[in-house]
Amino acid sequence: MLALLATCVALAVAAGAQDGPAPGSRFVCTTLPPEAARAGCPLPAMPMQGGALSPEEELRAAVLQLRETVVQQKETLGAQREAIRELTGKLARCEGLAGGKAPGRATPGKDTMGDLPRDPGHVVEQLSRSLQTLKDRLESLEHQLRVNVSNAAAALPSDFREVLQQRLGELERQLLHKVAELEDEKSLLHNETSAHRQKTESALDALLQRVTELERGNSAFKSPDAFKVSLPLRTNYLYGKIKKTLPELYAFTICLWLRSSASPGIGTPFSYAVPGQANEIVLIEWGNNPIELLINDKVAQLPLFVSDGKWHHICVTWTTRDGMWEAFQDGEKLGTGENLAPWHPIKPGGVLILGQEQDTVGGRFDATQAFVGELSQFNIWDRVLRAQEIVNIANCSTNMPGNIIPWVDNNVDVFGGASKWPVETCEARLLDL
Repeated sequence: MLALLATCVALAVAAGAQDGPAPGSRFVCTTLPPEAARAGCPLPAMPMQGGALSPEEELRAAVLQLRETVVQQKETLGAQREAIRELTGKLARCEGLAGGKAPGRATPGKDTMGDLPRDPGHVVEQLSRSLQTLKDRLESLEHQLRVNVSNAAAALPSDFREVLQQRLGELERQLLHKVAELEDEKSLLHNETSAHRQKTESALDALLQRVTELERGNSAFKSPDAFKVSLPLRTNYLYGKIKKTLPELYAFTICLWLRSSASPGIGTPFSYAVPGQANEIVLIEWGNNPIELLINDKVAQLPLFVSDGKWHHICVTWTTRDGMWEAFQDGEKLGTGENLAPWHPIKPGGVLILGQEQDTVGGRFDATQAFVGELSQFNIWDRVLRAQEIVNIANCSTNMPGNIIPWVDNNVDVFGGASKWPVETCEARLLDL
């Protein structure tokens, strides 16, 4: 039985070798072992019906056909390998038989192969030739598969290659454009970072300079608030200017020390102007009129008398609620009223001038309204101070700088011949009353 099986396998291999594929031609299954026959042979692609295809569709169809061919040839190779493994096993068994029995001897009762060769050596030789033939066919199939894959792209039509090249070129241009955009963004980010760093360094330098000025006092005065502004002439060019501006206010208290003997009227100790309203806050005594407080160009007359050439402490308070106001002189409340610009908030961002009344923001001074005398301790709070707080400031028992505008040397500039001088102590001013 074994010799019969070997002879059949040898005949099948010989027939398959004669029908093997010619070089360069497509492989067609001929005589194969049952396992290879069950794997099937690659079928040719059927042409599509219904009209011409677009280049992209033809390219896609060609790729799919090539992929199907590769898969099928891989399956064929797998079947061939399985057949080789089976024949190798049988060859091994035959070699074992050849080594264990003498040539020409038959097993009694088992002689069923009378018309076939009974020499195990001859069977082994046939199986070896069959195995070698299958190995050769396997190598031929593997070589054909590699050639088909390597030549697949070259076998495509020229217009398909052009489409692929155009697509690759477009992708390359898009990539280069994106790289250029990223480079621009990197450069812009670097510039913004440099500008931000420079701005931060400038701010830190200014802050350091400010701290140094405060440590040194930045003036010839014993303390930053120990000075007064002197305005000796009634002109339209002598004045002081507060560097800081006001935020939006719904209430305020303004206090200052002043000394004047000007006549008629002491003029304008201070004025605050904003765009669209030059008389946002003004304290003025003009001609023979009493001292007036203006809020948003609305007027309240104050019962204050300060033109005796002595130091006086003046405070005015105001709140937008019902426009209520109060007037204090030397710690004593001398007047109060309401309905002064009620419900009007003080506008922010204006200019605060000492010694002049503004007809426009920061300018157009009138010499007849100029203050003549000395000013000191000009402070502004964003609330109505209690009466006792004002008394304590006036009698020198409390030193309470304004939380919005404090009286500090480097916050006040003087122009036109106005000057700063060391001021008398608070106690000395009290003795002058």
